[in-house]
Amino acid sequence: MSRRRILAAAAGLVCLFFGGITAEAQQAMVKPTDWLAYKAKFLGPGGRIIDDGNGGISHSEGQGYGLLLAYLAGNAADFEQIWYFTRTELLIRDDGLAAWSWNPGATPHVTDINDATDGDLLIAYALAQAGKDWSRSDYTEAAAKIAGALLDKAIVRSGGRTLLLPGVSGFAAADRSDGPVINPSYWVFEAFPVMNALVPSTKWQELFDDGHRLISQIQFGPQKLPADWVSLRRQPKLADGLPFEFGYNSLRIPLYLMRGGVDDKALLARLHAGMADASSSIRLYDLSSNSVKATLDDPGYRIINHIMACILDGSVLPATAKSFAPTLYFPSTLHLLGLAYVTEKHPECL
Repeated sequence: MSRRRILAAAAGLVCLFFGGITAEAQQAMVKPTDWLAYKAKFLGPGGRIIDDGNGGISHSEGQGYGLLLAYLAGNAADFEQIWYFTRTELLIRDDGLAAWSWNPGATPHVTDINDATDGDLLIAYALAQAGKDWSRSDYTEAAAKIAGALLDKAIVRSGGRTLLLPGVSGFAAADRSDGPVINPSYWVFEAFPVMNALVPSTKWQELFDDGHRLISQIQFGPQKLPADWVSLRRQPKLADGLPFEFGYNSLRIPLYLMRGGVDDKALLARLHAGMADASSSIRLYDLSSNSVKATLDDPGYRIINHIMACILDGSVLPATAKSFAPTLYFPSTLHLLGLAYVTEKHPECL
């Protein structure tokens, strides 16, 4: 069977898995007005999502988030614009995955061709969802191609576990003396069942289960928090030469667990106790000294703690969490993803 026929078959499978392309139109989980505010600040010319907290670059993570938020807002035109930039500027590798970074001030704009697998997952996940709800087989086929490349290149077995490498190059056992190295925040749990519908493999469920177990087991410092970068050469330890921190990567972990339907209140309670201060701001830690590295009080960060509190003890989100006004790219993105989650799954939190 030709590659194209395989992808077309995958598109049909996804339609069957999700109930068919004649299902009712998707309900917007991101308010159109909130999306327009986000778009006005972060969607640049040609469809690139601008990370204004990181020198104005664009990256595969941001493009994936942008696609997902446009889908959740029901805005097909903006979705297509973001997808155009993504496929023409980042999907330039020869393996079907996306280059991770695009710098408007560099020539060429892509100076590091390595991928970031969380970005790949987010892009494929958003494409699959849009392909299913908007009857776009081209989106579904593109998602299947990325899912297949992840299976081939970035998902590995090591130490009896199925792992997601953070990138195809530089993190495997063959690449580092302490490899494999993982980033636990790259486990986008909600994407794995969708990837399995695209390209069926037992590895997707193994990845889901082993990711949950690893996050439960990885506990650094008195706060018993995961780290951004973890070596799994033997027992989990902080990875050599990378930041020893519970940082901007890891703070997403509870949001991904909740959005992925991981029902583990004991784990959420431990994460909440370690990362939330008395005002629900997020504390980042230097794990080499067990000291607080930063306290983040942006509503887009704090909403993660507010959602955990609602799930754990029924606390309703405060007004600052329920209303959206864009600040910087990253907290604004997390804010909308958090609001979309409670709107769909926990309206009692609102």
